Amino acid sequence: MKDIRIEPTWKEALRTEFEKEYFKELTDFVRGEYLSAKVFPPPKFIFNAFELTPFEAVKVVILGQDPYHGDGQAHGLCFSVPESIAMPPSLQNIYKEIVNDIGGGVPKNGNLKSWAKQGVLLLNATLTVRAHTAGSHQGKGWEIFTDAVIRTLSDKKEHLVFLLWGNYARKKNELINLEKHLILEAAHPSPFSAQNGFFGCKHFSQANAYLCALGKGEIKWN
Repeated sequence: MKDIRIEPTWKEALRTEFEKEYFKELTDFVRGEYLSAKVFPPPKFIFNAFELTPFEAVKVVILGQDPYHGDGQAHGLCFSVPESIAMPPSLQNIYKEIVNDIGGGVPKNGNLKSWAKQGVLLLNATLTVRAHTAGSHQGKGWEIFTDAVIRTLSDKKEHLVFLLWGNYARKKNELINLEKHLILEAAHPSPFSAQNGFFGCKHFSQANAYLCALGKGEIKWN
C-alpha cells in the first residue's frame, strides 16, 4: 500500500482496496507490462484523474472504458487528450453537445484538465492499455478497483452527478445509490452511436441545474 502513489484523500478513502489480493496481483501485472511492452498512459499519469480531483472535491463523475491506445493520447483522464493531440471523434461530439446544450464556443483543444480541477472525476474503468491494442488490460483487476471507486463515492458522498454514456457505463448504475445521487444516462458519444440519444441529452445543463440547486456551483463546461 505504501508504494501506491495516489492523491492522499483517495489513498485514505480506498485504503482497504489497496490491501486486497487482487490489487497486489494487478500491481504486479501492470509493472510487468510497463517493463516488457509499450503501455499508455505514461506511469506518472495512471492516477491522474485522482490527482486532479481529490476525493472531497468530486461533484460529477464521467465514466469511460479504456485509455486511448494511440501515441501521445492518454494522460489519465477519460475522453481527454493533451493540448498538442488532435481531438478524438467522441470528444468532438461531446463538445458539440455542450455547445448545443448551453451555448458558447468549441474549446480549442481536447485537454479536459479544467473540468477535473472543478470537481469532474474523469474515470476510465481500466486505467492502462498496451499501445495500439484496445482492451488489452481489461479483466486484469482494474474494473474491480474502479467499481470500488464508484461504490465508495456513492456510499461516502451525497448529491453527486454520474454521467453514464453507452451500455458499458450504464451498467455501473447498479453500484450507485439512486436516492442520494443524480444519474444521467445516454448513448455513447462515439460517431457510431451519438445520433441514438447522446445528441440532445442535455446532460451538461441538467448537471449544472442540479449542482446549483444544492448550492454547489456549476461546472464551466466550455
